[in-house]
Amino acid sequence: MKSTDSKSILVVDDQQDVREALRLMLESDGFQINLAASPDQALEQMRQELPSLVLFDMNYTRDTTSGQEGLDLLHEMRAHYADDDIPFIAMTAWGSIDLAVEAVKRGASDFIEKPWENQRLLNVIRSQLQRSSATREAERLGQLNRIQREDNQTQAVIAESESMQKLLAIARQVAQSDASILITGDNGAGKSLIAEQIHRWSPLADAVFVSVNMGSIPEALFEAEMFGHAKGAFTDAHEARAGRFELADQGTLFLDEVGNLPMAQQAKLLRVLETGQFERVGETRTRKVRVRVIAATNADLPAMVERGEFRRDLYFRLNTIELVIPPLSERPDDIMPLARFFLQRHARRYKRDLVFSPAAETVLIQHDWPGNVRELSHAIERAVLLCNEDAIQPEHLMLRPGFTDAKQTNQIQPLEQIERAAIQQALRRFDGDVNQAAAALGLSRSALYRRLEKFKLDTQAQT
Repeated sequence: MKSTDSKSILVVDDQQDVREALRLMLESDGFQINLAASPDQALEQMRQELPSLVLFDMNYTRDTTSGQEGLDLLHEMRAHYADDDIPFIAMTAWGSIDLAVEAVKRGASDFIEKPWENQRLLNVIRSQLQRSSATREAERLGQLNRIQREDNQTQAVIAESESMQKLLAIARQVAQSDASILITGDNGAGKSLIAEQIHRWSPLADAVFVSVNMGSIPEALFEAEMFGHAKGAFTDAHEARAGRFELADQGTLFLDEVGNLPMAQQAKLLRVLETGQFERVGETRTRKVRVRVIAATNADLPAMVERGEFRRDLYFRLNTIELVIPPLSERPDDIMPLARFFLQRHARRYKRDLVFSPAAETVLIQHDWPGNVRELSHAIERAVLLCNEDAIQPEHLMLRPGFTDAKQTNQIQPLEQIERAAIQQALRRFDGDVNQAAAALGLSRSALYRRLEKFKLDTQAQT
């Protein structure tokens, strides 16, 4: 099956001379033309290759005057392909204006009278194709905006350390190609920021950048999320939706946490990466896109390959170029530039005017930052919320030295123990005030109450 051509037209008419006349005229104007001699042939062709527009006669051999066969064909085409927004243009014999009006009432986009006037026919076709293209693009961008609504804070890559400067130099160089790039590094190191920067440096900078967290997609919804689905393909599929590959067509698709992808879905992803072809769930028609793929993971993919947990061919498809982001603890020159950036962002958000005290800067530089750039951002936001002075002090950062000590002595604390200690510390800091403690911990009030119940903690006992 072929993909849809943006200028393909299906001509449906039972008279060979009419079909050939239309083919010659429309092909000379640059259109790709497919011909069908009957409604059945037309529907079969549409199952194989979906056209951009259908030009169909209203009368065929069974009944040459009523137009019922044309109306039936229109009904079938709209029943199966209405979601694809294909213009259907009816052709009627001169004087059959009532039939043309009826066709429009039932969903035809326009009509042409036979014998047609060439320029009017071309004008109608061009107008309908432009309308259809604009509608599809508006729907695509609307869906893309819904997906990206919560991701509207683009952060510049801030890097003064030598290691990051070298990495960015390589990233800028490979951004000019269409090679697949794999970005690896610890959680919170800034893999998504590097991906966005590569997109901005690439020839696709003016096109869309679509990001998807592969680890957050339920396995049962993987195909619908990545490749889209037809209306009614499954329960709750109340409308047709484009998948992430379709949304990213002609742009960049960022596959974050790709190491979390189950084996069962890896072959499906590999096929699209190799061919650009896929089918929406509930459809048999093959679609084709062209996207630049950037993937990221904190997993050890070579080790996963050796254990049989990740496909070797998919691994090599993803990492034509691999960029390894060093942890923040290995690039101390970046700590304060990043901290000042986050202070400016969070202070603006909470309408504060703050600076770091010298003591706070010392603590920031000396901390190990096991959570990398993400932990730094959260620590600065927490300090902005807690600080009631003009300058942020070390106690406002609430950095727990236990992380550093545990890392240095190879003593790993259970997560529950760390979480319980953090909650107790926050409650003591705010004299049992749950609202302030929740804000400092980055939790909602209800989420903190659930943890208090889980750990059987009393807010008053912590004061």
